[in-house]
Amino acid sequence: MSKVKLSVIYYSSTGTIAEIARTLVAEAEQAGAEVRLRKAPELAPDAAIDSNPAWRANVDATSDVPEVTADDVVWADAVIFGSPTRYGNIAAQLKQFIDTLGGEWQQGLLADKVYSGFASSATLHGGQESTLLALYNTIHHFGGILVSPGFTDGSKFVDGNPYGTSHVDAQGSNPVNDVTRTAAGVQARRVVRIAQALKAGLAA
Repeated sequence: MSKVKLSVIYYSSTGTIAEIARTLVAEAEQAGAEVRLRKAPELAPDAAIDSNPAWRANVDATSDVPEVTADDVVWADAVIFGSPTRYGNIAAQLKQFIDTLGGEWQQGLLADKVYSGFASSATLHGGQESTLLALYNTIHHFGGILVSPGFTDGSKFVDGNPYGTSHVDAQGSNPVNDVTRTAAGVQARRVVRIAQALKAGLAA
């Protein structure tokens, strides 16, 4: 059986989601997956980006990450989407990309894949769960197979989010920590394992 093909597709403004994405990539590769890391194109003007030094720093630091295309979803056996929360929903940049997938959806090219999600917020209870649930509405329309981490590992009772890896960055004063990295590892391994089982079953 060939390796699971996983796309980690994210939008990040000040870098929290980008860092979680890199952790997911490393954990998935360690679990045996072939991984593509892709970012959603930035829609904000330079004036807005330059108004926040952390935003500009992240844009510069991730300049080598390719921008996502529809092929990155079609190619994959599994996709993990990541976004900061925006009023309890995913960021416009990620939503704009997802909304371009209508043609692939109509052809059935997005169905029967494993999907999962991760999020961040500035404040505790700042919309993380509703952001992931909003993202997962789209997965149902795709005909995708939703694989959330659930409470499937003892560490999940520490981070406390069964919907997906999430982190409170407290306006940049709380960097990604070991709790969040552990959560990302649980999620990445579960996604790869279920995707591998699904791929084997469909091939049988």
